[in-house]
Amino acid sequence: MKRKKEREREKGLQEAEDVMEWLGERTRMGGERVRVLFLLLLMPLPTVLGWGKEGHYVTCKIAQGYLSEDALFAVKQLLPDSAEGDLAAVCSWADEVRFNYHYRWSSALHYVDTPDFKCNYEYCRDCHDSSKHKHRCVTGGIYNYTMQLKTAEAGPSSELNYNLTEALLFLSHFVGDVHQPLHVGFIGDLGGNSITVRWFRRKTNLHHVWDNMIIQSALKTFYDSNLSIMIQAIQRNITDNWSNDVSIWEHCAHNSTTCPNRYASESISLACKFAYKNATPGSTLEDGYFLSRLPIVEKRLAQGGVRLAAILNHIFAYKTRTAQA
Repeated sequence: MKRKKEREREKGLQEAEDVMEWLGERTRMGGERVRVLFLLLLMPLPTVLGWGKEGHYVTCKIAQGYLSEDALFAVKQLLPDSAEGDLAAVCSWADEVRFNYHYRWSSALHYVDTPDFKCNYEYCRDCHDSSKHKHRCVTGGIYNYTMQLKTAEAGPSSELNYNLTEALLFLSHFVGDVHQPLHVGFIGDLGGNSITVRWFRRKTNLHHVWDNMIIQSALKTFYDSNLSIMIQAIQRNITDNWSNDVSIWEHCAHNSTTCPNRYASESISLACKFAYKNATPGSTLEDGYFLSRLPIVEKRLAQGGVRLAAILNHIFAYKTRTAQA
């Protein structure tokens, strides 16, 4: 048993090294991060419970902090009164309505599946629903609601009657979804939903681990169960450790407003390298898996927030650019 635990810790350290390399923080943060991570790998962790809205709340809260003055004004004009001007407060709306009879059509827009063990994403091959209807996936949803908001901003002459509040809420949610690696997972296991695992002592599935349990464990272990503290820590990373990367995250080829195909390609790559790795059916995921995957989850939350802000800034700068022209 002792040897087994030692092997698990060694494996966890190697996975942590892999994650550090992906994050590009080794030279910026020095050896202290690795030493701290080593100590954390030795810590026992409690059983954790699931959550519902934290990940999307974090993404939208980060995004609102990066909105331009014009975009912030436009977003607040579109938000329902119940949000009280806070996009994060309604960032999970798309999940709340997806099982409502009138919104069942939206369920396929939360994810995109790739062929099993194909660690790449192709829009033409992959973006369809279970009935093979094209463009019905998370990347198709992002393109659609971006277009709706841009069309409305172009001027009142459009004959199309879009619900712009819903367009904003769907877009904000789907940008978060596409940054979760297992929302771009394999079709055979439904993005990890059919892979039964244990998260410490709790029986669950791999998709739920990435949707919920990694963040919930992080909140309890490192952030005093306070989501605001977690958000502040991610914001500091954006400002300090990832500041040189932000412009790269925001950029889309050809000055496009959004580039969800790129976001999806990143996610399936991360799913293969980290989410699926060492998470076979029936396995127990503990310290090594949690601590080596948490930095990836936090960086994807940061990327989703920064990119959502960039998309909205691009959309709601349209009238300004037109007036200047």
